Amino acid sequence: MATNKATKRNGSKTKVEFSYGLKLLKKNYPYAHCALNFTTPFELLIATILSAQCTDERVNKVTPELFKNYPDARAMSEAPVEEIEELIKSTGFFRNKAKNIKACCEQLVQKHGGEVPKSLEELWELSGVGRKTANVVLGNAYNIASGVVVDTHVTRLSNRFGWVKGQDAVKIEAQLNKMCPQKDWIMLSHYLIAHGRSLCVARSPKCEVCFINDACPKRGV
Repeated sequence: MATNKATKRNGSKTKVEFSYGLKLLKKNYPYAHCALNFTTPFELLIATILSAQCTDERVNKVTPELFKNYPDARAMSEAPVEEIEELIKSTGFFRNKAKNIKACCEQLVQKHGGEVPKSLEELWELSGVGRKTANVVLGNAYNIASGVVVDTHVTRLSNRFGWVKGQDAVKIEAQLNKMCPQKDWIMLSHYLIAHGRSLCVARSPKCEVCFINDACPKRGV
């Protein structure tokens, strides 16, 4: 009896074997990229803070006017928090975001000369910046592979593929960092986000046309 190729690669077909899945994702999403629009590390930092509990599309609608008014950390640090709130209101949780953004910019000016630092530790110290935001900025603004970015798409798909178990973003990142070659850390999240948006959507995954369907333990779920 012929051995199913996907089964052979995946062992017992209880999960999508990582290297096999990554190869397919690379092949099918060659133009995957960061969905947030930015021209400088500062713009990406602020856009990523705004993206919490908000779509990238909404953030991209808000940031042009925000950066037109406050193009750098110094300008934004001096802005009245009420004006920042008004410009970012549609992103949700705008009061807390505005407070964090202003404080973050003040810290950038006071501690880093207005520049966005290039280390994970220094980014963590900034208001409103967690591990996900730091990884996004380092990977996409500086091409520094500090860790896999774990958002809702990455969490959902890596669990669905059987790569990880659980919802803790820090633990998921640690597991993905171990199984994924460091050279692919930056792009892995972009591949998974692209797949999560196009085929492996949350409520009605398009399993019938999915290129990973034959090896996915959650096909049809």
